[in-house]
Amino acid sequence: MSKPKHPRVLAETEAQAVLSNVRISPRKLNLVAGLIRNRSAADAVATLTFSKRRIALDVKKVLQSAIANAENNHQLDVDRLVVTRAEVGKSIVMRRFHARGRGRSAQIEKWFSHLKIVVAERAQVTAPETSAQEAA
Repeated sequence: MSKPKHPRVLAETEAQAVLSNVRISPRKLNLVAGLIRNRSAADAVATLTFSKRRIALDVKKVLQSAIANAENNHQLDVDRLVVTRAEVGKSIVMRRFHARGRGRSAQIEKWFSHLKIVVAERAQVTAPETSAQEAA
């Protein structure tokens, strides 16, 4: 006997991609994640392409992975995808030391982060019919 299947946490119109243990502090990663929250997927990819931050390339790869998951695994329309969540979390902290004067030492913390990007398919927007009635 095997364990029962884990139920799907996301909605049927959502897909995600996760990047674990990336070597950047959560504060710096959250600045880049904030650039793409609540944007369309195409707009978010364009924003990350021209960002000057080093970590933007890795965030772009995760975003493209989430888009590919939505298209290939969940049969969602790529043109209607929106970045609904870009979650940043703390991971491990490597602690090193820096030799100081008079035999003392100072602690250096090297932070790692987790990143989860969730894309969802938004509803199709139709043109309002009130303008057609007003013209008549």
